[in-house]
Amino acid sequence: MELIEVNLEKCVKCGICIDACPTRVLVMGEDGPESRQPQNCNECGHCVAICPQEAIDNKKAPLANQPAVQEFPVLNEKTAQQFLRSRRSIRCYKNVAVPRDTLLKLVEIARFAPTASNRQGVSYLIIEDKEILKKITEITIEWMEAEVLKDAPSHWSFPIHIRAYREKGMDNILHDAPHLILAMASNDLSNGRENTIFSLAYLELFATSLGLGSCWAGLIEMCVFAKYGPLLELFKIPQDKVITGAVMLGYPKYSFKRLVDRNPLDVTWL
Repeated sequence: MELIEVNLEKCVKCGICIDACPTRVLVMGEDGPESRQPQNCNECGHCVAICPQEAIDNKKAPLANQPAVQEFPVLNEKTAQQFLRSRRSIRCYKNVAVPRDTLLKLVEIARFAPTASNRQGVSYLIIEDKEILKKITEITIEWMEAEVLKDAPSHWSFPIHIRAYREKGMDNILHDAPHLILAMASNDLSNGRENTIFSLAYLELFATSLGLGSCWAGLIEMCVFAKYGPLLELFKIPQDKVITGAVMLGYPKYSFKRLVDRNPLDVTWL
C-alpha cells in the first residue's frame, strides 16, 4: 500500500486527520485525504487514531495495531490526582525479586511515552543479578572516592555515602534494590536524554499500579555520565549506544500512609 490508504466508502472528507497531522503530510484531494512528501511522516499515527469513521490507514502506523479507546478520560480528576500524588521515591525494598513478566510490563508501557519528533529510540537493560548489583555499588563508591580527592568533587554528599558503605556496609547507591533498569539510546539521537526522562516517568507511574516502588538512581547516572570506565565496562553497552537514565526498582518494604505536600505553587501569567 501507499503511505496512506483511504476507505472511500467510509471517508466523509471531514479533514480532521489533516488538521491533526503534525508534519503536514496530509492534504485533501478530490477523493479524500492524500499524502504529500510521505518521507516526512513521523509515524505518530494521529491520522489513523483520530478518524471517527475508521476510514484511514497508514503503512507506518497501521489501523490494525491501534485498539479502540473505550472511554475517555480513562481516569476522573480525583482518581488521577491521587494516583499521581501517591508515587514516592522508594529507598527501602523487600529482598524479593520481581518476576520477569512484570518487569517486561514496565518497559512495555515505557515505550509508549512521548518522544521528540516521535523518534522513540529508547531501549532498556534490566539488571537482576545480585552480584552485578553489588559490583555496581562498589564501583560507584570507588568513583566517588576518586572524586573527593579532587579540588571540586562532583557532589557534597559523596563523603557521606562513602563512610556509610565502608564503615557500616550501607548501600546508599542502590539501597539494596533487587533490580536496576538502565535506559539507552543511540549515540546520534540528539534527544535521547529527554526521551528517556519521559519513558522512565511512565515506567515509575505504572510501577505503582503493580505494587512496585522505584527511585531514580541519580548517583549511578552521575558515574555513568562522568564516563567512568569500570562501570561502563560492567554494563557492556553496545558501542553505538549510550546510557541515558537509570531507575532502581523493587517491592517497597513499607507503605506510605499520607500524601506528602510540596512547595507552594509558583505560577506567572502573561
